[in-house]
Amino acid sequence: MSTKAVQTFGKKKTATAVAHAKEGRGLIRINGSPINLVRPEILRFKIYEPVLVVGEESFSPLDIRVRAKGGGHTSQIYAIRQAIAKAIVAYYSKYVDAYSAMELKKKLTAYDRTLLIADPRRMEPKKFGGHWCARSQTEELPVRSAGHFLCVVMLHCRSRHAIHMTKILWLYIL
Repeated sequence: MSTKAVQTFGKKKTATAVAHAKEGRGLIRINGSPINLVRPEILRFKIYEPVLVVGEESFSPLDIRVRAKGGGHTSQIYAIRQAIAKAIVAYYSKYVDAYSAMELKKKLTAYDRTLLIADPRRMEPKKFGGHWCARSQTEELPVRSAGHFLCVVMLHCRSRHAIHMTKILWLYIL
């Protein structure tokens, strides 16, 4: 007899978590340890969110094992919670019924959309010739005086310092 199981994943930045849900007694293990031993303690409640939103009775017939790697602590926590939420929805849609799976999906999406849908934002790479991760956008504005042309180059930096610079370049067209 084959066991009922589904495998899902969650991602946040460079962190990836893979959840393996199978029929069991309601245990949730993260990287081999129980869910109540997850560190840091402050972010442990983020992992509890899918359990609390759909209710503990939905998790009682399941055992979920999660493996997380890559990224930092916070990114791993967000990837884990997404993998757990996707695992419960996938298990219910495959082995229980589609209506209860849609109800779970609606509850999770109403609470937080990132529980089921990955965040597409990624870090922008550093550009050459400077020490910012700036993407330059040029706007050309004609100046009324003869022989001059104004070109405004805006550099928007999305780094941790959030430095926004505007350079004004005068281009002399003769």
